[in-house]
Amino acid sequence: METVLSSKTKTVVISPDRPFVIIGERINPTGRKKLAEELANGDFSRVRSDALAQVEAGAAILDVNAGVPGGDEPEIMRQAVQMVMDTVDLPLSIDSANPDALEAGLALYQGKALINSTTGEDEALERVLPLAKKYGAAVIALCNDERGPVQDPQVRLDIAKKIVARAADHGVPIEDLLFDPLVMTVGADSNAGRVTLATMQLLRAELGVNLTAGASNVSFGLPDRPALNAAFMAMAMNSGLNSAITNPLEPAVLTAILAADLFLGHDEYGRMWIKGFRKREKAKAAAAA
Repeated sequence: METVLSSKTKTVVISPDRPFVIIGERINPTGRKKLAEELANGDFSRVRSDALAQVEAGAAILDVNAGVPGGDEPEIMRQAVQMVMDTVDLPLSIDSANPDALEAGLALYQGKALINSTTGEDEALERVLPLAKKYGAAVIALCNDERGPVQDPQVRLDIAKKIVARAADHGVPIEDLLFDPLVMTVGADSNAGRVTLATMQLLRAELGVNLTAGASNVSFGLPDRPALNAAFMAMAMNSGLNSAITNPLEPAVLTAILAADLFLGHDEYGRMWIKGFRKREKAKAAAAA
């Protein structure tokens, strides 16, 4: 199964048979006070620099979130999406819980976008799926519903099945659904990682769908997060994860993705690994100089 996204001139395909797809997470004011202040004041220069840096680091899709507290989110989203489209030519993930902001970004976007996101809650599905159909967008679907994040892989699979059925009712095909199995922090529950990996395996085996995740959530609240994120990413890829919303500027995570792609047979003759190695060596030499 292939999930296809596009910009004006570039197409990105998410599939079990292709290399891992990084969705750059940096254009998001949540937890970034300086970016939030700049967006509220109409300054989008950091959006531009973040877009360029993530593309240079290896992101294939960029997530755009404009959720500034007290701000005009639809207008900020319009300006942020326009800035990113003017700066780089990659598919975009329009990220908002505000349906007006989602539509503002989708209406402006040129290509096939990704909506981030819906849950299995009836209200969320009725809010997001009509927008996906109207604008021909794909959707990130989180495996939780009115009960919240249940720690049972089978329940999460059942929620995914409900989303598939409701999407079909709205004319959104299964290949346009990118499922998020829910990544919770192991700092609060040591079984959280195991449950997420088991959910990934069920989703792939039972539905054959493509997967994504906010993978760095697994280490929230713990020290040395890059090492934990890198280890989890490799394990998740082996369990079926074929894209993730993550920070491509984090060297440990990026290296883990390249290594896992090589071992999973997605990097013929190690070309991407060798290219990444040369890039890392060049960066080390520049830093030393």
